[in-house]
Amino acid sequence: MTEENVQDFLMTKKRFSMMVEETVLNLSLSYLDAIMYLCEKHTIEPEDVKKYISPAVKEKLEVDAMKLNYIDDNGTSSLPIE
Repeated sequence: MTEENVQDFLMTKKRFSMMVEETVLNLSLSYLDAIMYLCEKHTIEPEDVKKYISPAVKEKLEVDAMKLNYIDDNGTSSLPIE
């Protein structure tokens, strides 16, 4: 297996964040939907994906969640991603 093939199998925070951003733009999905789409596409358990979410994507995900009223925008609720 070449190094290039190994890179195809390794998921990193940077790579996953770029994939999320591309999915949001190309498929017109919310950040939450894009993350779930990528989990399904790459067989990643949704519970395991938090280690791949960058601070920038987390912030955008929180904004989406506030717009959808999944969390409060008064600062008392937050996503369970650390």
